[in-house]
Amino acid sequence: MAERAKWGVLGNANIARVCIIPAIQKSRNCTVHALAARSPEQAKQVVAKHNIHHVYDDYAALLADPEIDVVYIPLPNHLHQSWTLKAFRAGKHVLCEKPLACSAAEAGEMADAAVEAGLLLMEGFMYRFHPRNQRIKKMIAEGGIGTPRLVRSTFCYNMGEELLTSGDNARFKREMGGGALLDVGCYSVSVARWLLGAEPTQLQAEAVYHPSGVDVHFVGLLRFPDSGLATLEASFMSALQQTYTVVGSEGAIELPHDAFIPWEKDTVFTLRNKDQEVGQVHVTPGADEYQLMVEHFTDAVLGKTALDFPPEESVRNMRVLDGLAEAAQNGSTVYL
Repeated sequence: MAERAKWGVLGNANIARVCIIPAIQKSRNCTVHALAARSPEQAKQVVAKHNIHHVYDDYAALLADPEIDVVYIPLPNHLHQSWTLKAFRAGKHVLCEKPLACSAAEAGEMADAAVEAGLLLMEGFMYRFHPRNQRIKKMIAEGGIGTPRLVRSTFCYNMGEELLTSGDNARFKREMGGGALLDVGCYSVSVARWLLGAEPTQLQAEAVYHPSGVDVHFVGLLRFPDSGLATLEASFMSALQQTYTVVGSEGAIELPHDAFIPWEKDTVFTLRNKDQEVGQVHVTPGADEYQLMVEHFTDAVLGKTALDFPPEESVRNMRVLDGLAEAAQNGSTVYL
């Protein structure tokens, strides 16, 4: 394979246009070779803006392009599994948008297929690659706040009364893998597991449901070994918030805003020690977590590094999401 990998983008979703395509085009080790979209006219605008060489009106045609090494899949959740498996059959590595699948069973099948095909698969949890979150993970691992005891995480946004009433969006369609838990709660589950360095053993949850059957406001409680706890809130009905706090035996780390998608250039976090002294830590202003994710995955594809975030990790995350959904639906404690 050449020193620069060629990517194909399977779908013209907003996340692809605004975040991933620009990240690939400014990355040191890859370029977007082709875009496939249902609306060729709309896709042509993106192709022209980002100097992409080819545009397809058929997803299968993009997968058949022999020039493409890697495929990015930002399609609706219920299509992640099927198009990932098709990409593997076409010999392409896959970066798939979060959540990796609609269930742990689907995610497990995707992970197994990657191994069988000898190809790489990674879920698009870009927040894990931001220097701020990497710094926090390192600080916790080095005992900077003592033993981590609690992770509190919130990712909410208000989709508006019109959409909440009409349900005219994939996020409100159960058959398309909709719901706040899968859409944004997946971040909170991921960050709690990552920062506590463990898997939860008990789950409890409550949810508010849309008439379509999907959750639109979700609150969860996760119990971990060694007295660890995590709480999460995910919502389509609340004002925009994306935060997390990690409380340890000797201090706490707080990200009061932009925890997962840092729109501000100056990315900071607050460190509170056991004496309640508070300081702010500034980390790598202007870092693009999407670009860092793309470059890491491409390096792994090129054989230059091992995958930091393997699909088995995503399968475990989906298992927790499945359990939380069950706990909310049945009003029960789910044991893992």
